[in-house]
Amino acid sequence: MSRVSDLTNRLDNCPAGDKGWREFEDLCVEILEFLFVPPLVRPIIQARTYSGTNRRDAVFPNRNFDEKHNWGLLLRELEARMVLFEFKNYDKMEIGSQEVIQTENYLTDPMGRLAIIVCSKIPNNAAHIQRNNLYSRRRKVILFITKEDLKEMLFLKERGEDPCDLIVDFVERFYLQHE
Repeated sequence: MSRVSDLTNRLDNCPAGDKGWREFEDLCVEILEFLFVPPLVRPIIQARTYSGTNRRDAVFPNRNFDEKHNWGLLLRELEARMVLFEFKNYDKMEIGSQEVIQTENYLTDPMGRLAIIVCSKIPNNAAHIQRNNLYSRRRKVILFITKEDLKEMLFLKERGEDPCDLIVDFVERFYLQHE
């Protein structure tokens, strides 16, 4: 079995909700490392602020200062020096505006203006409205990526293509739908 097949099977079989949250988070970090390291640097897991108030699920340092690469483009355009990933493996609960607000609070100036919430299901309408409001006020982009999107990125990598192309596509789609 190929690495991509193994990761997609594990993702498909990861239980949603409380019983699978740790497995989901660990698996997502493994997938993201496979997809993006390099060119990103290995993630800092459960990164806390000095006071311990905020705990970020995974932060991938972005040292791609060359704009010829997608991560270099995102660094220039969104100051994405530290790419934040939050994981929401919700089952019955909705992924709503509070999850977007929490993620936005983690995006301090030195980190940049890009965060990605990896979701077990599509966030509700309130989450989409909240991220539009945050972009209007603070120019921060919060993307929602589902398990299906992760699988598509894995297939891109397997074909020798850049999985970050999909991230750039999502940023562009976000700009188009923003109002």
